[in-house]
Amino acid sequence: MEMLDPPGWLWGLSLIVLTTALHAMAVVILAFVQVSIRDRLEPRGVELWKLIAILICIIGVIGLLLAVLHGIECWIWAVAYLSLGALHSPTDAFLFSLDSMSTRGASGVTLERPWQLIGALEAVNGMLLFGVSTAFIFAVMQTYWPLLSAHVPSNKS
Repeated sequence: MEMLDPPGWLWGLSLIVLTTALHAMAVVILAFVQVSIRDRLEPRGVELWKLIAILICIIGVIGLLLAVLHGIECWIWAVAYLSLGALHSPTDAFLFSLDSMSTRGASGVTLERPWQLIGALEAVNGMLLFGVSTAFIFAVMQTYWPLLSAHVPSNKS
């Protein structure tokens, strides 16, 4: 019955809400920035090779910022593990969190028995957050598609 312990559910679900809200806020800010960049490029008629280079840089920077964001979210979970007494070392807490968030689960670090449910909930959270990040990168690529395809000659007669 320990796995059905309400405090574990409450803590895990609260952390999911917190990190999902943080992630959504950051993705919305990144979206506004990338749309602003696209809007500045659109009327300029940038050459194809420059546009490709710019898009690669934008995706690279977004990937880096999302990786940092995921790291911050792991730290939030790690601090919770330390505060709850589920783990006792900041290094172990962060390693466990990163392992859980990425659903890798191979660190060998385990939570104290009453808190093991939270680790599983963090894996659920990680799948959601990585899904949002992946969808966002794809959406950014789609917003640049019209600019890229404008350089491709049409086969219409």
